[in-house]
Amino acid sequence: MSSSLFSPFEIRGVSLRNRIVMSPMCMYSCFEKDGKATPWHVTHYASRAAGGVGLVMTEATAVLPEGRISDEDLGIWSDDHVAGLRQVTDACRAAGAKTGIQLAHAGRKSEADGRVVGPSAVAFNDRYRTPEAMTEADIAAAVAAFRDGARRAKDAGFDVVELHAAHGYLLSEFLSPLANFRTDRYGGDAEGRFRILAETIEAVRGVWDGPLFLRLSLNEYAEGGTPLSDFVEFARRAKALGVDLVDCSSGGVVPARVDAYPGYQVPAAEVVRREADIPVGAVGLIAEPAFAEHLVRTGRADLVFLGRALLRDPYWALHAAKTLGAEAPIPQQYARGWA
Repeated sequence: MSSSLFSPFEIRGVSLRNRIVMSPMCMYSCFEKDGKATPWHVTHYASRAAGGVGLVMTEATAVLPEGRISDEDLGIWSDDHVAGLRQVTDACRAAGAKTGIQLAHAGRKSEADGRVVGPSAVAFNDRYRTPEAMTEADIAAAVAAFRDGARRAKDAGFDVVELHAAHGYLLSEFLSPLANFRTDRYGGDAEGRFRILAETIEAVRGVWDGPLFLRLSLNEYAEGGTPLSDFVEFARRAKALGVDLVDCSSGGVVPARVDAYPGYQVPAAEVVRREADIPVGAVGLIAEPAFAEHLVRTGRADLVFLGRALLRDPYWALHAAKTLGAEAPIPQQYARGWA
């Protein structure tokens, strides 16, 4: 029996060798606090490419220095970042994987040095600083920074760009009535809260013609949060603006308890896939090859994003192929170890 998980996936002219994606995960490894990729990043990402995944996604990569989650995160706010990121994409491509970059701005959840901003002057919790409410000029600057980040991503050789609008970071904050208390055109109803994301997608599409992913938190786990029906509409509108796939996550907008278990975010992803008619990625404690295979084979998801499983085992995809009886994308240099 052929494996659906190890079938190719074609999206806007880019072909992934399988449906396995390395999920974006912060590495806190820019030790000079300059946002530049280091040998650690090259080794970290290239090892998962050699390990057989179809798409390697970088950690949340900040489009502005004040947009870093921590001051040891990757950045793409300067042309000086391109050369290091090019080393990452070259190394992954040599190992057979495509590469994606998650463009991000941490908003009120930034713990980096410098100015903290958000849609409203309300802190995430007592541990975080109170942000400055962004002016329309600040919003325009952030949108332009995402655009410039996408341009640099193209220069660095990435195959996919993902916009991070989840986990309570800047774009996610604007989407949520739990973090966005504005009364101007960037707040209020769902249309107003979606405006900055719409402008960001349009700006990025002006410079990026490759696959464009969007990560959304489909459940905010708090009373008064954005309903799933709104996220379906956000996904539908994002698709019309040029988004190709929704990476379906949850949480992070406000402090909340989450009952996490393997596949706990899949049901919401299925709804978005069906009702917005857009491909989706499933993520959330997925570790067993048979379960990942099931998600793709039954049409519950188009791609499977793995995080912790790939931190534990860079060669998860090769082991999964053996388990599922699929042809493993084994690098020729390692062939004797898998004979």
